[in-house]
Amino acid sequence: MSTAVPASSWESHPGYARMFEPGKLTVGLFLPLWPYAGAMAGMRGQTDVVRLAERGGFAAVWVRDVPLADPGFGDVGQVYDPWTALTWLAAHTSRITLASGSVIFPLRHPIDLAKQAASVDQLSGGRLVLGVASGDRPVEFPAYGLDHGARGARYRETVESFRALLGEERPGGVSLLPKPVHGRIPLLITGSSRQSPLWIAEHADGRLVHPGATSAADGPRALGERIGAWRELIPGGEFRPVATNEWIDLHEDPDHPPTPLRGGFVLRTGTEGLLELLGRWRDAGVNHAALGVQHGRRPAAEVVAQLAEEVVPRFPALAAPAPLAPAW
Repeated sequence: MSTAVPASSWESHPGYARMFEPGKLTVGLFLPLWPYAGAMAGMRGQTDVVRLAERGGFAAVWVRDVPLADPGFGDVGQVYDPWTALTWLAAHTSRITLASGSVIFPLRHPIDLAKQAASVDQLSGGRLVLGVASGDRPVEFPAYGLDHGARGARYRETVESFRALLGEERPGGVSLLPKPVHGRIPLLITGSSRQSPLWIAEHADGRLVHPGATSAADGPRALGERIGAWRELIPGGEFRPVATNEWIDLHEDPDHPPTPLRGGFVLRTGTEGLLELLGRWRDAGVNHAALGVQHGRRPAAEVVAQLAEEVVPRFPALAAPAPLAPAW
């Protein structure tokens, strides 16, 4: 039985509606904008760049959930707790969608997840879109006292409980407050999250998928085939959005060809190559592209300003209902 909400039900949701529409692609910005280098003072200044992105028409700003700094991975995300970071961003922006890519659901109790998510959603006026994942860092699970091998089953249970907690009163008369602005919060299932494609088709409000190879046409074409095969499983053929992401090193030369770096983890490209990639993604069925600039050579503010001027106007944020005015 499907537990996903029909796309038409999200039309009044400011966060979802700003990002997603059939046949359209919007652009978001992944945090952090530059990597952590051992001192928190070095992370200052990102809020001003996020505000620049909002003014420039980016659809969304994304944060990640990395509880522990694992030397085996190296990447520590934006360092701050995702809920704290989202609350800060809610207070310092007014329109841009606040998205997670992604909260690790099996690591947390569903009551805490629901309380935190609904709180951020209320404080932002209904702008939260929640990417949710099963977790890919094995060291985190024993640190939480959990079995890494059981994360798939725990993920399913947490998704179910999370949605129930945001709904009506629970047996016994207890309920969770606050409720989300629009009653529910859209959940983007990340990758496979240890689930079958059919389960994802029945339970996801959307998907966040790995882009595959992005330096040539074959990559977006293969991604489109995967998206199409999954969408065939969606009950009733309803629209469910797909988002993907790429770390870019935007070259000063607009005609610099797309070139994979670090084994394909980063794409160095000029604006023309980036525009071509985004167009191919849109044609393949992708509805949102979250771009990260932290691994580039140029200052983040400079790159974001260029993207706002030369790229975002071709793939702008969509018309959406205004978020509720902050009342707290």
